[in-house]
Amino acid sequence: MINRIEGILESVEETAALVVVGEIAYEIAVPAADIPELYSRIGSRMTFHTLHYLESQGQGSSFWPKLIGFQSSKDRAFFELITTVKGIGVRRALRALTIPFARVAEAIVMKDLALLMSLPEIGRKTAETMVLELRDKMDSYAKAASTNATSKSPTRKGDPKSAVASPANATGALNASAMMDAMNVLVQLGESRIDARALIDLALEREPDLTTANTLVSAALASKGMTR
Repeated sequence: MINRIEGILESVEETAALVVVGEIAYEIAVPAADIPELYSRIGSRMTFHTLHYLESQGQGSSFWPKLIGFQSSKDRAFFELITTVKGIGVRRALRALTIPFARVAEAIVMKDLALLMSLPEIGRKTAETMVLELRDKMDSYAKAASTNATSKSPTRKGDPKSAVASPANATGALNASAMMDAMNVLVQLGESRIDARALIDLALEREPDLTTANTLVSAALASKGMTR
């Protein structure tokens, strides 16, 4: 089983990353929360802590091997716990985890059903089940919430934009889902994903308290010299 992959991050799609190791390119599914940061690290050497699973095709008539990648072994362990909850499979968990894992853990510990229900595909019943089944297992992950808020930055180390607010460290309520929505809008308006990310970084540098995709798009366009 592949436990870890280290290589050059060649590209990022909405649900997966392509990592090149020598002459082999691995497609790795990644949680929604990691996508914005990964866009900023295209071309960098990265390590993914991986899980291997079989994805059913054709209503279970066949199965394809898939890799899921995480930026730390702790994130991987957290994901494995989340998928033990009844009704949350691997694919659903990948789509639902749109905010830093530590914040999800904190919500489970604090019984914050509103935050859990704000995650894609998580309804009240599933949120209640998450609290019931996982609350006693979340302490070590929840304690990382404040640390992750400052340690995870969407820019490369040494980049002058490293102080830019991100879904993990913004003082407002901007999360990974809102940033992804803003990026998709900018791409639809003709920007490349790399340029869209650069505009978003610049907008957040100027206005770190932006809280919605709409305001982020407006600020990004303004940073390009367009009238808001």
